[in-house]
Amino acid sequence: MQATSSISLADSLKVWFKIGLISFGGPAAQIALMHRELVEKRRWISDGRFLHALNYCMVLPGPEAQQLATYLGWLTHGAVGGIMAGLLFILPSLVIMIGVGSLYVIYGQLPEIQALLYGIKPAVLAIVLAACIRLGQRVLRGPFWWGIAAGALAGLLAGLSFITIILIAAFIGWATHLLSKTPIRGLEYSSQGSRGRTHFNDQPLEQRFLIDDHSPSPARSRTDGGHILVALGTGVALWALLYSVVLQFGTYVLSDMAMFFTKVALVTFGGAYAVLPYVFDSAVNDFQWVTAAQMMDGLALGETTPGPLVMVNAFVGFVGAAQHSSLTFLSVTWAGTLGALVVTIFTFLPSFVFILVGAPWVEATRKTISLAAPLTAISAAVVGVIIDLALIFAQHTFFPDGQLWSWRSLDLVAIFISVLAALMLLQFKLGMLTTLLVSTALGVVAVALQLP
Repeated sequence: MQATSSISLADSLKVWFKIGLISFGGPAAQIALMHRELVEKRRWISDGRFLHALNYCMVLPGPEAQQLATYLGWLTHGAVGGIMAGLLFILPSLVIMIGVGSLYVIYGQLPEIQALLYGIKPAVLAIVLAACIRLGQRVLRGPFWWGIAAGALAGLLAGLSFITIILIAAFIGWATHLLSKTPIRGLEYSSQGSRGRTHFNDQPLEQRFLIDDHSPSPARSRTDGGHILVALGTGVALWALLYSVVLQFGTYVLSDMAMFFTKVALVTFGGAYAVLPYVFDSAVNDFQWVTAAQMMDGLALGETTPGPLVMVNAFVGFVGAAQHSSLTFLSVTWAGTLGALVVTIFTFLPSFVFILVGAPWVEATRKTISLAAPLTAISAAVVGVIIDLALIFAQHTFFPDGQLWSWRSLDLVAIFISVLAALMLLQFKLGMLTTLLVSTALGVVAVALQLP
């Protein structure tokens, strides 16, 4: 495709590194940042091509912002561009998370650090609730979708696993669509593009894009079975090789992390918030890599650093490996870094495979994937999943002593900070960073005055 000849690989990598450094605020903000940098500012890619790529990434399990970065990198510079864009999007976050993890394990129990985290945790609860409300407003457009959300919440409270909930929701959506004689009301996706997820200016732009709606698909857009087998086979072989290395030279805790976070990567429909209860339950209760308090701290730190929110997984890997008995022969930093690297690799490797296998086919066909009913059903179920996550966070934030629903252990200051943060996000439309800074300052003041 001739249009990309004027976009040098070096310029492209600089842009992706910049995006990786400043990509705060979760997937919606990160996707909007990519749109501003690539569509509005540099005019490399048109709105139509951008949203076409975004539609495909929303179909996939895994972090959609990172997958979109990989797709757009592939669109401009092939497999090398896609891999480098995806890596640069997460690399700054990984380095920062390793540094934060080291400081946390060594100094995390100091009163000064706990004072900083004290105000962040209620703000994180407000962020989760805000995400739930925004998703609910977009998805729950009728009694059918409300029923799926309520059923998902009830199933989780009854002990069903996250994976089971997602599979049941997808089947209900698919079966209803198949059996219904009329279109289901309130589908989130349509053949005209993405609705509700991330909105951009619909007005036509005067200048030409280097890759516009009418630019031909790249010559590398192959849809034959040979390409799929080679790309998929390469991905599976790379996973097997890396897992064999971890199994051979690492300890059992690292191999357990590699296998578990591969499974997480394959079921992360609906974004990081949707899968966090699954990670929370498994990392805290099943594997006991971290405590519930450490998991809460990890999410608080993840919200304040750039990169995908799913990088909280790297924090779990760092802390879990740093304090594991099988890795005491290494320093805290080195043991934790190994854990963070293993978790990051096995969390994101499937995403690279999905894009490099599927992007050529998507570009060659230039058709939106028709999975509206099951996708919307999954999104509706995710509303229930996020509510369950909020209940878990509320339990640990508002009742720090563990005495659930006991008025004596209720933390009124944390409730105040959480309500104020929710108002800042939803009512006053302040940014997430501003909300976190204000909440952190309030927490420090409250601890200094010994109010908690």
